[in-house]
Amino acid sequence: MELEINKNNYVLIMAGGVGSRFWPKSRNHFPKQFIDILGVGKSLLQLTYDRFLKICPAENIYILTNELYRDIVKDQIVNLSGNQILLEPSRNNTAPCIAYASYKILQSNPDANIVVAPSDHLILKEQEFLNNIEKALDFTAANNALLTLGINPTRPDTGYGYINFRKEDESGVYPVLRFMEKPALEKAEEFLKSGGYLWNAGIFIWSAKSISKAFQKHSPEIHELFTRGNSAYNTEMEIPFITENYSSSPNISIDYAILEKADNVFTIPADIGWSDLGTWASLHAVAEKDSNQNVVNCKVVSLEATENCIIHLPEGKAAVIKGLNNFIVVDDGEVLLIYPKSDEQEIKQVAGRMVENFGPIYS
Repeated sequence: MELEINKNNYVLIMAGGVGSRFWPKSRNHFPKQFIDILGVGKSLLQLTYDRFLKICPAENIYILTNELYRDIVKDQIVNLSGNQILLEPSRNNTAPCIAYASYKILQSNPDANIVVAPSDHLILKEQEFLNNIEKALDFTAANNALLTLGINPTRPDTGYGYINFRKEDESGVYPVLRFMEKPALEKAEEFLKSGGYLWNAGIFIWSAKSISKAFQKHSPEIHELFTRGNSAYNTEMEIPFITENYSSSPNISIDYAILEKADNVFTIPADIGWSDLGTWASLHAVAEKDSNQNVVNCKVVSLEATENCIIHLPEGKAAVIKGLNNFIVVDDGEVLLIYPKSDEQEIKQVAGRMVENFGPIYS
C-alpha cells in the first residue's frame, strides 16, 4: 500500500550515540549507526533515512547528532541541507536535543507532526512499521497526545524497558499506565505472561504543539531555555544561540523529563520485526547464518568445528578458525576481540579498561 507523503510530517533521527557495546567495530570516531553492520551496502543511518522517505518529504527529515559526526552524516546522506543536520555541542541526553529540534520545527510549521526514531535499529517488517507510523500520525494530528510505538515482546527480555498499557477497545491506540525500568528475569516473565506489557523501542510520535505543551508543563527549565531561541531558529542566529546555550540544558532523557510524568501518553502495540541491535548477540540473532549457525561477514574464512559464532573482519582479511563455540570474533584493524557471546555484557567495561590502560586511541 502506497502511503501518503504529508508535508506536515517531520522526522527526527537520533544519531549521536557511541554504540559502545559494539566495540571495537563501533568507536567514538565512527559509531555503530554509520557502519554497514548488516552487510547490505548501507549503514543503519542510511537504512533509517530511506525508510522515512515513504511518509515524509526529504526536506522534513532532520538528523540529530554530535558535532563530531557532521562530516560523516553529510557523506552518508548527500541530499541533506546544512539546516537538516542539528548538532549537539554537548551530550546532554535525549530531552534537550528533542526539544531543540521540536521548537525549531514549530517555528516553521505550527501544524507539524513529528516522529522521533533511533538511527541504529533494525525493522524487518517495513510495511507494517510504516502502517503503524501512519496510524500514529493520524492520532497525534487530531489529539493532544504523546504516542510511543510499543513492540510486542517475544521473550522475557531483561535488556529492555517495558510499557504497561491498558487495552480497553479495538482502536489499536491504547493509554499507557506507566513505563517500567529493565526488569529482573522473574519480573520480565510476569510481564510476558500478563499480555499488558510492551518493549519500549524509543520510537515516539507527537505534534510539535503537544510536545511543546509537555515540556512547558513537565520540564519548564528545558522549555524556558529553548523558547528563548524562537526568534533565532531557522535564521543565521540559530547556531550561535545553540552554541551558547545548549550545554546549560539539563542532562536528562525524554522518558524521565516528559513521558513518565505526562498523563496523555498512548501506545500502539506493533509486530514489526524489530531489534535495537544493541549487542553483537542481537546482531547474531537476526543476521543470515551458515549451516553451523555462524554469522560471517568475510569471504575467505575456514571454520572447522566452529558453531554459533559471529565473525566480523575487515574487507580483504582471511580467517582460519577451529573449535570455537558461541564466540564473538571482531577485528577492526586496531583491535582484535575474541570473547564469549555469553559474556558480551562485559564488552563495554572492557573497552573502558582498554582506554584507561592504553589511551584514547582505543575508545
